[in-house]
Amino acid sequence: MDDAKLFERFACAPGLKLEAHERLTEVHLDNISARLDRLEELMERLEKRLWLTVYGVVAAVLATGLQSIMAAIPQ
Repeated sequence: MDDAKLFERFACAPGLKLEAHERLTEVHLDNISARLDRLEELMERLEKRLWLTVYGVVAAVLATGLQSIMAAIPQ
């Protein structure tokens, strides 16, 4: 007889439960990874908005300072 037939694998309940658990764990990890990727994208967008706000505030302060200097210079 062929050795492959002698040692043919069969499905048993504990093996099936383990396999199902491994598949479920893989799905959970994939979902967690996708959520982390979305969170990182959102954080990058928030960081860009924050820097844009900082630059806007600095520009407004500099414009106000320049305006007061221009008003103080005699013509």
